[in-house]
Amino acid sequence: MNQDKWCNPVKKKLQAGQPVLAVTMTVNSIDVAAHAARMGFDFLWIEMEHSPITLETLRNMVLATRGLPAVPFARVPVNEIWTAKRVLDAGVFGVMFPFTSTPELARQAAAACRYPPLGRRGSGAGLAMFAWPEVESYHDCADENVVVIAIIEEARAVENIDEIAATPGIDVLFIGTSDLSFSLGLRGKQKEPKLQEAIARVVAAGKKHGKFLGRPAGTAQQIAEYREQGFQLFQTATDIGLMAQGAKSLFQSLGELKIADI
Repeated sequence: MNQDKWCNPVKKKLQAGQPVLAVTMTVNSIDVAAHAARMGFDFLWIEMEHSPITLETLRNMVLATRGLPAVPFARVPVNEIWTAKRVLDAGVFGVMFPFTSTPELARQAAAACRYPPLGRRGSGAGLAMFAWPEVESYHDCADENVVVIAIIEEARAVENIDEIAATPGIDVLFIGTSDLSFSLGLRGKQKEPKLQEAIARVVAAGKKHGKFLGRPAGTAQQIAEYREQGFQLFQTATDIGLMAQGAKSLFQSLGELKIADI
């Protein structure tokens, strides 16, 4: 790629073998998104599957974080062409596709994020051009730089993982370890050998086919451990989780001191 061309900073770090960290946005607040984008994270994981964030709020978050260090990604509610189209046209830099459990869904995810003849994305990105650095060449730039993340979170996805991982246009295999645990009959438990075996199968397929690997991680110790396994992309705390951590830290520092006495 020409050095003068802009490159998605998340993709650039992944290609350089570096870790990338996401903060998960779950509250309907552009103020929180703007603050989070300056806290040191690489991208905002804007959660549209498990939170009430609407397309309109997503758009405002994209505009509020324009030019800030963390770029906006969106997890769409379902793996469909039209869901990806709407968040891409709002200006996101990456799309996470839930329950990408078959080769057909993997191909659909890849096609949804690129214009013909590479894919099936519709032409109507007028809004996105306000958020991207290369306005005049947006279509080519987006085809090169949108990060496509297939979320592996069902037992059948693990059974199909070699074909899913071989899909051109998929950049990252992200393991939704909680849902995968439930799908395996483990009710969310994370230490079970059955889950660890499934994770190992995804890791092996990702390495075989040159895909980046991602998973949730809540601590620096976990990130270090998972990096040893080959993971680079990490979904960290939610906005509410960070607020709770801050409150816990505050009250621990206060010790026995009562708020009423301050």
